[in-house]
Amino acid sequence: MAENDTGRQGEGHRRRLLGWIALWLAVLAMTAWEALFLLYSPLPAWLGNVLAPLLAVGMPVALARIRPRRLAVRVTVGLLGLPLLYWFALRPSNDRDWQPDVAVLPSATIDGEQVTIHNIRNCDYRTAEDFDVRHYDRTFDLGNLESIDLFFVDWGLRNVAHMMLSFGFGDGQFVCVSIETRKEKGEAYSAVRGLFRQYELIYVVGDERDLVRLRTTYREGEDVRMYRLKPVSDQGIRRAVFLDFMARISSLRDRPLWYNALTSNCTTGAFFHFRRHSPRARFHWTLILNGHADELLYRDEVIDTSLPFDELRERSLINDQARAAAASPDFSTLIRADLPGMGKATGTAPAAEDTR
Repeated sequence: MAENDTGRQGEGHRRRLLGWIALWLAVLAMTAWEALFLLYSPLPAWLGNVLAPLLAVGMPVALARIRPRRLAVRVTVGLLGLPLLYWFALRPSNDRDWQPDVAVLPSATIDGEQVTIHNIRNCDYRTAEDFDVRHYDRTFDLGNLESIDLFFVDWGLRNVAHMMLSFGFGDGQFVCVSIETRKEKGEAYSAVRGLFRQYELIYVVGDERDLVRLRTTYREGEDVRMYRLKPVSDQGIRRAVFLDFMARISSLRDRPLWYNALTSNCTTGAFFHFRRHSPRARFHWTLILNGHADELLYRDEVIDTSLPFDELRERSLINDQARAAAASPDFSTLIRADLPGMGKATGTAPAAEDTR
């Protein structure tokens, strides 16, 4: 009998110990996250610099020193809840002093098989920071939607890249979509800030002469590769994915959303659009470390597999072709010529219309 009581007491002690270990780990993790949030929040910098270290030190001290322990838990949870209330109180907005290249939001009007995209961006660049912003409207026929291509932009960081999608229609027409941060004047991108509701989300709908050339020609150290997505050879899937993008693009005009460097970015955003319509779309760790995404796409035969991956990657680099094409109306055709999985590109892209 005594042995059973001792065993039960030992088991109870172990459970309490494991419970406290779990509580401490949860408090430390939450404290670290909230301290970073306070540092990068819209609060005045001096206030964030004061509150963050107070929180980082105060929470473990409160949990360790306040007695009884139930009171310590309540105080700790209550104090941790205050930054969370502030987090949920932050609201995204379309009314800010935006940088010129993201000041105008695109939208789409759908009339049967005709989709008119408003405010397609086509900046005229002199340098990456010096440019004239231009927009135009264009109508696309859903029946002519022929392809979806992936632009894979390598910043040289190995584990992190930027992705853009381009929808190809008949007659050499392409429209490119880049999911990005909508930055205010004076703001610069920070992956850490991107975790803490510092940027609104924007779907930049652009001419390839803008979105691609900016990265191949005017920014330093960016390599751009282009792959044709094979599983979306089904016209129904292409159509559904395109319309899904258009719906989100239009909705952002009325209901802005936060960008998040982990959960709502160029890769995860595109994934969620595909997942609704393509059985091949599946979650994978490369959605987070997206610098390896093209390797996964190759293994899953989503892109061309007729060549070894290293050779495919080398031959899919389009920086030289894009620089040679410059602002040619044939830009989209020229950068695709003889790329793996695309055959010999032909046709001429129509000139931009309704430029303003």
